[in-house]
Amino acid sequence: MPGSGRHLGRDDDRMGIRYYAYAFDTALAQQAVDDPHSILSSDPLADAWGLEPHASLSVATFEQVPPKRDMLYLDKAWSALQSLTRPAPGDPAGGSCHRMFEGHVTMHDLGRDPWVRTILPEEVPSIRDQLSAIDESRVRAWAGTWSSHDGADDEDELRYVLDYLRRAQEFVESLAADGRGMVYLIG
Repeated sequence: MPGSGRHLGRDDDRMGIRYYAYAFDTALAQQAVDDPHSILSSDPLADAWGLEPHASLSVATFEQVPPKRDMLYLDKAWSALQSLTRPAPGDPAGGSCHRMFEGHVTMHDLGRDPWVRTILPEEVPSIRDQLSAIDESRVRAWAGTWSSHDGADDEDELRYVLDYLRRAQEFVESLAADGRGMVYLIG
């Protein structure tokens, strides 16, 4: 649902802040740590929406340009997934998959700075294991604690979160199978 305008109850989301992740091969792990921006696209929204990069006028195809195994776009659902995966107090081991969604942009007078994180290939299997354990019943139980302020129907909201959760699960499954890592940007 690119551009759906869903807010999912977070101020960050209403300001158009989105989530983009790009996979990298093991050989690029040190580069991803030293310069994570070198792994990211210079125009991730264009990649996600099928726009011409850096064009001032372009027609969106709403088809992601990079293959799904190379890029994950979570639109504005990232904050819902961040909330869903937040570890319980006193359970530091429970936060492995939360690392995939953790972070907020930094706002300042001149705009905002995105949150960028590198997830190394050796971190991916534990993230995959925890993320794949989240099923619809857990999402439904969590949804009762999540409040959306955009007036969306609860079932529509739930389908939106479940759709992006499945995309994230498929992405990390692919990363783990291929021994790859990722760099993500919330911004």
